[in-house]
Amino acid sequence: MIKYAFLMTFVLFTTYVSAQKSRMLRSNDSTDITFSGTKINPYQSEYDTTGKVVFSGYVDAYYAHYSDSSSSDGYSKFPTCAPRNNQLGINILQLSAKYNSRLFRGTITLFGGDCPKSSWSPHLNFIQEANIGFRVVKKLWLDAGFFRTHFGLESIQPRENMTMSLATTTYFEPYFLSGAKLTWQQSEKLAIQINAFNSFNQFLETNKNKALGLSVAYSPSSKLTTSFSSIWCDESPENSSIKRNRLYSNLYAVYKSNRLIVGLEGNFGLQQHSVLNNPSATAFMYSSLLAIKYRVTSKWSGFVRGEVYSDPNEMLTGPVTNANHQYVGIDLIGATGGIEFKPIPNSYVRFECRYLRTRSNEDIFYRNGNPSNERLEFIAGIGLWF
Repeated sequence: MIKYAFLMTFVLFTTYVSAQKSRMLRSNDSTDITFSGTKINPYQSEYDTTGKVVFSGYVDAYYAHYSDSSSSDGYSKFPTCAPRNNQLGINILQLSAKYNSRLFRGTITLFGGDCPKSSWSPHLNFIQEANIGFRVVKKLWLDAGFFRTHFGLESIQPRENMTMSLATTTYFEPYFLSGAKLTWQQSEKLAIQINAFNSFNQFLETNKNKALGLSVAYSPSSKLTTSFSSIWCDESPENSSIKRNRLYSNLYAVYKSNRLIVGLEGNFGLQQHSVLNNPSATAFMYSSLLAIKYRVTSKWSGFVRGEVYSDPNEMLTGPVTNANHQYVGIDLIGATGGIEFKPIPNSYVRFECRYLRTRSNEDIFYRNGNPSNERLEFIAGIGLWF
């Protein structure tokens, strides 16, 4: 079924491309929010400073099919967006309020749906973000509260990504945080931020240690944006005699033109006392993704994404067992392809296929009850925001 769906999607897209070559492209860059959800300073030139409250809403519905069997809770492995197999569902239904003035600013976003149920914080699960900030001095702001991530290309909202699915590296990145951020917006090109959070990818504190971070965003031109973020933390249990200090760093770049969007991301992490067969040694992980979207017309686009994820000592992935019930790290590659139709700028209809493969000794998927190191996915999604 998946193979036929992929073939049909590909044929329809290529046919449409050939038929539309002569049409003039109407650019809608001002409404394209691809890879805009992880800015270290989301207020930068996005809202006026008149002190008005801006309300907005967003809803995303999906259908997903996975060759991998669902778990006992009905979710696919690595559940985030479109987590339920062979079902129609609501990914996200959210309402937001944003306030921005010369001296104060704040954001509240409440949401529900399959996405927060499958992958969000169990504490105050309905809060996607809730933070308030004030201007310390000119160009310097202090914000505190609950935040969405500033790591990586992809956010929790499909409208801000190329694809419906999230890359494996996004699933294991910290994508919700609580704490405080001190941001210096030097200019429209450069922003520097230092931050302190309760923990790595949690709203609540897990021990007495805080997670400390540094982020730098630089846009050398209107078409190119780069960002570096790093976080240092210790997520070991509070009474543990072994400290597992962790350093996790992310670097990404986004290029946008009228027709083309390219996103490139790389991650690297270290953690003390974490090698599976040598607990005194330091473990490491790395991951990357490359995503490309080409706009054929103002309404039709095609996209592809490749991903690599390697965490051989389960530094972030936690205990994973293979078919022989042995603990294994995850070494995974994946490829995604699909098409997007935008009837109006603040909407999308997407069809995509994805293929994931782990090493031969990492049979972490199950197909018809049999262990497998491969998974095929098909996801259709529709979204609207206002």
